[in-house]
Amino acid sequence: MAAAHNHDSLRQMPLFAVTVFLSAFLLFQIQPMVAKMILPWFGGSSSVWSTCMVFFQAELLLGYLYVHWLHETLAPRRQTLVHIALLLLSLATLPVAADPSWKETAQAHPTLNVLGVLATAVGLPYLLLSTTGPLMQAWYARAFAGVMPYRLYALSNLASMLALLSYPVLVEPFLAVQGQAWMWSAGYALFVIAGGATAWRTWRLVSPEREKTVAAAPADVPRPTWRDCLLWAGLAMTASTLLLAMTRHLTQDVAPVPFLWVLPLALYLLSFILCFDAPRYYVRPLFLAALPFAFYGLDRIMDEGMAVPAMIALISTSLFVFCMVCHGELVRRKPHPRHLTLFYLMLSLGGALGGMFVGLLAPAVFVAYFELPIGLFLCALLVVVVLWQELRPLWRILLLLALCGYGFRLGEVSKEFVDGYHVVVRNFYSQLRVSEKNGDLPSPKRVMVHGRINHGEQYLAEEHRRTPTTYYCHESGVGRALFALPQDRPLKLGMVGLGAGTLAAYGRAGDELRIYEINDQVFDLARSQFSYLADSPARIVPVLGDGRLMLEREPDQGFDLLAMDAFSGDSIPAHLLTLEAMQTYLRHLRPDGILAVHITNRYLDLKPVMAAAASHFGRTTLLYALEPDKDDDFCYSTDWVLIMSPERARALPLVMNDGEPLEMRPGFRPWTDSFSNLFSVLK
Repeated sequence: MAAAHNHDSLRQMPLFAVTVFLSAFLLFQIQPMVAKMILPWFGGSSSVWSTCMVFFQAELLLGYLYVHWLHETLAPRRQTLVHIALLLLSLATLPVAADPSWKETAQAHPTLNVLGVLATAVGLPYLLLSTTGPLMQAWYARAFAGVMPYRLYALSNLASMLALLSYPVLVEPFLAVQGQAWMWSAGYALFVIAGGATAWRTWRLVSPEREKTVAAAPADVPRPTWRDCLLWAGLAMTASTLLLAMTRHLTQDVAPVPFLWVLPLALYLLSFILCFDAPRYYVRPLFLAALPFAFYGLDRIMDEGMAVPAMIALISTSLFVFCMVCHGELVRRKPHPRHLTLFYLMLSLGGALGGMFVGLLAPAVFVAYFELPIGLFLCALLVVVVLWQELRPLWRILLLLALCGYGFRLGEVSKEFVDGYHVVVRNFYSQLRVSEKNGDLPSPKRVMVHGRINHGEQYLAEEHRRTPTTYYCHESGVGRALFALPQDRPLKLGMVGLGAGTLAAYGRAGDELRIYEINDQVFDLARSQFSYLADSPARIVPVLGDGRLMLEREPDQGFDLLAMDAFSGDSIPAHLLTLEAMQTYLRHLRPDGILAVHITNRYLDLKPVMAAAASHFGRTTLLYALEPDKDDDFCYSTDWVLIMSPERARALPLVMNDGEPLEMRPGFRPWTDSFSNLFSVLK
């Protein structure tokens, strides 16, 4: 009888497996897709992804809460009816599309706008997709009593990882966002069919008589204690906190791009797959022994920083170790299938709390990125809690001392985030720090830093404070372009991205400098900590908001020069480099005007992007790459691209004939608002 029962469960498994696989694949395919869709609307900041993750985790929590309610309050057959009705209702929301009206009302702190556009675009489909994994497991466990359904959870995470890894490699490079949305919507319709079929099969498998038996059978199974629930939620919260905090660490210094979102999340899911597929993959002594090395690696990154490839490798390895420990300990404590929905509810609650802490609370409360040290300490604390009952008193004392020592070290590292800086501020868009440097310099200088990236500096001595520095010095591409402009009349200049306001040093009496900056804190620091704006004889016109969106709304400005220098991390947001963006910039130029784009970047070669866009509009593109002498205190290595009409290029003064003409890369596809491929421009 038992053999027949097991045989029947295996025969029915493929339908459940297909439904779970489809739901998880679509669930994690929509995340980078919709995040990329709305990223340009909110400044291209890494916080957009963090806020998206908060939404996805909150939706996951609501989905698991719905499953738990179904499981605990309704009979299996009624569950299928309710769920089929919701699946059919969700079809009315297709195709998925983000409402552009949300970007029109975005303010300096657009968190609510991001959450709102996600709720209206994918709210109901995402909710139902998030319910599928635990619901299918609960139905499977009820239909086939005694059969463990947890492998379906491993399958779910495998599908999630495949979806994430395929997006930057197979989807993003080849399909525009609109095409992605239609393909996803078709996949969702297929999922609804599979989900409906599985619900119908469950209806037939659980007869009215069996329904009563199933409902009564597990009554003797002990209910998990509140300590169990807290530990489940704590382990899940720790993994979620570390995932988002370490992702933010990557994206703030490099670029908020899908690949750097996907890689940490894929490793997070891989740990779920391995742990829930079979206990043997979590080799407990090995991963516990690897923990100190993972803690040390993150300490090195926070304290000193390092080259990006090494940083990505170390963060990825460390995150995988942390997640394997958290999820491995979860699996060791998984309950009887009778309480499966409660277990997953606690997991989703922990994940949502971790997401809210990093995505919502930390930017509002902390002036620096303290969430990563806090996440690391929480992980160390939970290791002590998990091992406490297994250790002898002496080892307990040693472990507590180690925990205290590590907490002290994390406190020191956290203190270094703010020590030595005049000002440290943070909001949705970035963390900004201002410091002073002395040493072997012409005079003390003040420096503005975003993450680890220099966003402007100024010498404080009277004889140097009006001298443009760093990427804007006289020898830079933008500096030379400004000197090439007519000097016999007032100039109208535009600038997207303020930094310390260095370009204002070029302003003359009668000139107008119109500055577009999305972050109000940058304006505040440029006025209070630097004097470029105050010292400039030019008329300064500040415009608060995303530069591209503001320019789209304004009438033609007739700029003699428009300088694009809006960096998020170490890269210009992709939406500022598309054909649509370029068309907007060119509309605001005089016929003989110059568009200057700062493309200095350690990781991306943006020259093909600029060449393709300029060629599309019949413009000439010249690259001015500056490598200053080592003893030059005013100039940094920098790359500026100047885009202008062919006639204007021919009229440039002889001293600017050293610009390198950029030609189209054969086969390179110009970037648009619906298509960009960062893999094609990796250095």
